[in-house]
Amino acid sequence: MSTLISITNPSLIGAAQPATLHAPEIEPGVGCDFDSYLLVPDDSLDERIASAKARLGKDVVILGHHYQRDEVVKFADFRGDSLKLAHDAAEAAGRYIVFCGVHFMAESADILRREHQAVILPDLSAGCSMADMADIGQVETCWSELSSLGDLKIIPITYMNSTAAIKSFTGEHGGAVCTSSNASNVMRWAFERGEKVLFLPDEHLGRNTAFRMGIPLDEMIVWDPYQDLGGNSSEAVGAARVILWKGYCSVHQRFTPQHVERVRREHPGIRVIAHPECRFEVTQAADQIGSTEGIIKAISGSPAGSQWAVGTEIHLVNRLGKQFPQHKIISLDSSVCVCTTMFRITPQHLLWALDNLAAGNVVNRISVDERTRHFARVALDRMLSLR
Repeated sequence: MSTLISITNPSLIGAAQPATLHAPEIEPGVGCDFDSYLLVPDDSLDERIASAKARLGKDVVILGHHYQRDEVVKFADFRGDSLKLAHDAAEAAGRYIVFCGVHFMAESADILRREHQAVILPDLSAGCSMADMADIGQVETCWSELSSLGDLKIIPITYMNSTAAIKSFTGEHGGAVCTSSNASNVMRWAFERGEKVLFLPDEHLGRNTAFRMGIPLDEMIVWDPYQDLGGNSSEAVGAARVILWKGYCSVHQRFTPQHVERVRREHPGIRVIAHPECRFEVTQAADQIGSTEGIIKAISGSPAGSQWAVGTEIHLVNRLGKQFPQHKIISLDSSVCVCTTMFRITPQHLLWALDNLAAGNVVNRISVDERTRHFARVALDRMLSLR
């Protein structure tokens, strides 16, 4: 576990921020006193954040993911899903890119940044459980075992929700990154170059995408990294067209077919739209499947009075309900949890990061090493070209 470094500016610094776990390819962040920011009155946060942002001017660009809480995302210069924010990061002009998202998103921004820029993650503990389900050592072992079976002509595809190390592995081995918005485009691209796809790390997105492209379920297998050959026979691997890594989103996996049945029973005529990270049985029971941006587009384009049950993170669902009061918009599961790691970034974290930047202290910088960055950039550039 890394120990964060205290800076000695008395106007900002007290006790060091607690040490945080880092992905192996990430340099330790520079920490300073955060405790005092917990005492900032809620009614002064907006004014202080706006003031700090104004002091930084064009030097700072704030990116905010749709799953962020309203109090944070309202300060974003750009908001979107991971694909849109990847484009925004690549085109950002400021010296500092403050990414209100999670670790893998900030890593991707660092991979795409210009030389003079630094990427800041307001809270280093904002990670992603799905990204943690594909360890680089496990993926290299998987590739070695697959290679031992002969020339299978496999193209790796990794979801954006993965570490920089996995993106780099993918780029080095002829593959590409995808998001839920362009997964089918990337998978078609892969099949033009190989006979099989190794899809990392979300089995549900991979299965839902492949099935919608006409690939039957019996031509897909799941790779469990804790078993030899992923728990498959060599014959099963040879017959498969899509090899799905055993991973999932802890939020989207919570939705079940029973939730779909319940909302249809309680709200006759309601349309169900599910994110492709949901289980196959849920997406099959839904009326539509949509990425984060796809969900927004479907609801915004529907006639007044439309009813929607949305299978995705609750902050986006609630925000859509406020944005389109002429519609009925509810969560597919009213008790579904928030994305707890995304939720870790608070207005206090954002203010703390901006105040430090305005004082000349670069805190919580996300920095990917050059070799990892090179091949990860290859994979990300392929994704960006297939938008």
